[in-house]
Amino acid sequence: MNAISPSNTIRTGTSAENLRQAFLDNLVCALGRLPNYASAHDHYLALALTVRDHVVARAVQSFEQGVVKMMRRVAYLSAEFLPGPHLANHLLNLGIAEATREALGGIGIDLDRVLAEEEEPGLGNGGLGRLASCYLDSLATVEVQSIGYGIRYEFGIFDQVIRDGWQVEGTDKWLSGGNPWEIHRLGIAKQVKFGGHTETWTDDQGRTRVRWVPSIVIKGEAYDTPITGYGSGTCSLMRLWKSEAVESFDFEAFNHGDYDRAVEQKVDSENLSKVLYPNDELHRGKELRLKQQFFFTSCALQDMLRLVAMSGGKVAAFDESWAVQLNDTHPAIGVAELMRLLVDEHALEWDDAWAITQKTFSYTNHTLLPEALEKWPVELFGSVLPRHLEIIYGINHRFLDEVRTAFPDDDARLARLSLIDEHGARYVRMANLACVGSHKINGVAALHSELLKKTVLADFAALWPEKFDNVTNGVTPRRFVALANPGLAGLLERELGAGWPGDLSCLGRLEPLAADPGFRREWREVRLANKRRLAALIQERTGIVVTPDSLFDVQVKRIHEYKRQHLNLLHVLSLYLSIKRDPDAGVVPRTFIFGGKAAPGYFLAKRIIRLVTATGELVNQDPDVAGRLKVVFFPDFNVKNAQHIYPAADLSEQISLAGMEASGTGNMKMSLNGALTIGTLDGANVEIRDAVGAENFFLFGLTASEVSALKAGGYQPQTYYESDSLLRETIDFIASGALGGDPDLFRPVVDNLLHGDPYLLLADFRAYLDAQQRVGELWGDSDAWTSSSILNVARMGRFSSDRSIREYCERIWNVNAKPSQT
Repeated sequence: MNAISPSNTIRTGTSAENLRQAFLDNLVCALGRLPNYASAHDHYLALALTVRDHVVARAVQSFEQGVVKMMRRVAYLSAEFLPGPHLANHLLNLGIAEATREALGGIGIDLDRVLAEEEEPGLGNGGLGRLASCYLDSLATVEVQSIGYGIRYEFGIFDQVIRDGWQVEGTDKWLSGGNPWEIHRLGIAKQVKFGGHTETWTDDQGRTRVRWVPSIVIKGEAYDTPITGYGSGTCSLMRLWKSEAVESFDFEAFNHGDYDRAVEQKVDSENLSKVLYPNDELHRGKELRLKQQFFFTSCALQDMLRLVAMSGGKVAAFDESWAVQLNDTHPAIGVAELMRLLVDEHALEWDDAWAITQKTFSYTNHTLLPEALEKWPVELFGSVLPRHLEIIYGINHRFLDEVRTAFPDDDARLARLSLIDEHGARYVRMANLACVGSHKINGVAALHSELLKKTVLADFAALWPEKFDNVTNGVTPRRFVALANPGLAGLLERELGAGWPGDLSCLGRLEPLAADPGFRREWREVRLANKRRLAALIQERTGIVVTPDSLFDVQVKRIHEYKRQHLNLLHVLSLYLSIKRDPDAGVVPRTFIFGGKAAPGYFLAKRIIRLVTATGELVNQDPDVAGRLKVVFFPDFNVKNAQHIYPAADLSEQISLAGMEASGTGNMKMSLNGALTIGTLDGANVEIRDAVGAENFFLFGLTASEVSALKAGGYQPQTYYESDSLLRETIDFIASGALGGDPDLFRPVVDNLLHGDPYLLLADFRAYLDAQQRVGELWGDSDAWTSSSILNVARMGRFSSDRSIREYCERIWNVNAKPSQT
């Protein structure tokens, strides 16, 4: 039976009247609410259910099309997804936003108020999860059949509250109000084994086989969230797995009065999908995190094999049905798990299974920090996954024979490439496993990909140069421009046509308008409106009153030393001290906006947040700097809040130490919204600067090669401190106790800078201030700044995630995507 057409049923009609009636039906029949007594949240749920009918109808058709055409699917394996609120995105992608606004307006309901009710799923920590969600959006938009596999965390990334200037973590109860977008697939459940031991046996063909006898089996249940594409009939699927006990209640234990043991297995099993990134400082935390990674990866691969069988495919041709992308090392255990499934469960020969595995997997690396490449103690790994440790030993034995052939008598290289780290305590190296088990390895920016081949993955690049490629990250213009910046979207639609969100190459046609006084005036009006909205939100969330006419200087991202939020603060305090010395100092009025979360156990990052808030407490209350400087820490930075912040940014702070940031995507989002960038030649900054023009980018700082040379020569931060009077004055001011009233409060930050400075803040300080001086000078010329802002947007078209996905399709996955319109 063919799927229903989404245009010919009452539930999926697209007129305002159809939508209004469906909304009222859901309000009364699905929620049991009379219209006169319904709350704003009831309105949200009713509208979400109404729109979900459209989404699911499209998803069913999309799946049917994939089955009929026997398309090769893409599986994107990621421990994180940060999709953001769904409702507005679906309204845009389905093309029913205006009809919906009319439908609700006709019964006195404000659509914007309804949209504000949605809770966002906090299923990721930052850029990794946001990128994964951008890619699902783009996979649907370019009409590629795809499933993003992950974990349905009951509690996501923590809610951040600032209390007495400090970050306080609260529980992210994103599911407490219900999740109307997901479909619980009761018929799709996978059993996942842990612990136990292995046994060898002989099959009826005389072959030696291995069976895994686990100590515990946990069930993974599938929850599906369809992701619509823009102007496309295709839907991606975000399939998240929830852990459950195979037998959730021990009736015998209950009858004997052992009530705790009766539900013990249920509690232990559900812990696997309880929380995003458990604290892994202790053994139990490490074990839980390893189990989480195996849990969702095993469920995913079992599900892919189920879909192959369902569509009449053969296991021996698994790689013809699926291209599987490992988003960082979290799902790298999938290499060993697919081998186990093919060899142990489906009786394929080792060499055949290995050929399938390598043709199936590809691996995206997201870090240049050696310490960030995951590895697990062999003893822990073997206790949790005994069969997989045996398989990894088997892979490693064959792999090292290949290395010996390519590089004879090079024991040091063998040790570096081995899947097992034998230096001291033994570890399983997950990045090495991902590299060996994949046919392609890619970085996420041109510089990052080159540095990968020279640093952390140099030995693999020497062995297999043909495996390495680059796919620079991208971001979806639907969420981060069309939805986040409706004023700009209106200008783009007028000048470029309604289809611009599906083809950012058309942005280039804006370039001549950078010289048009009338268009520049309209551009400034849009930007000022965005800043006024953010200013109102800042006052609501923090109580701080900021001036929209000031330069909004924005740094919002995860708090980490290498991202150098404290370099930004050194600049802020240097300006403050300059004004205190000379009240007539020519300082451009600025509002410094910080945002981001520090990992709960990251001491120095949390101290940096406190330094931001202490600086704000001082600066914002000092009448000597009133009207010229304000400092804001915007709490709980997430996708929903980002949609208010990015369109209001005048200056985008991308100041990580060169060679540290893999790519960045916040840099793209702010530039696409018209912010100018101050930054180092790090990550995708390099390509952004090349695209927008050096004259529209405030460059400063050491290059990656200069960083390496300075460190190799023995970096001495004290030298910079002693030779730069302003730097010395600023650091001494922090150490004095003037901030926060306690000289010891920021002693760890000061000591870190003066006696180590691992990310070379002091070396880049003066160049950063010089670049900020250029920022102030350009800001003083309103027309010149506006022209640069327009050109930034006009030249950012290649940073759409649609372009990234097309490159993956062509160069890595070997699947067909809808071509660009140009």
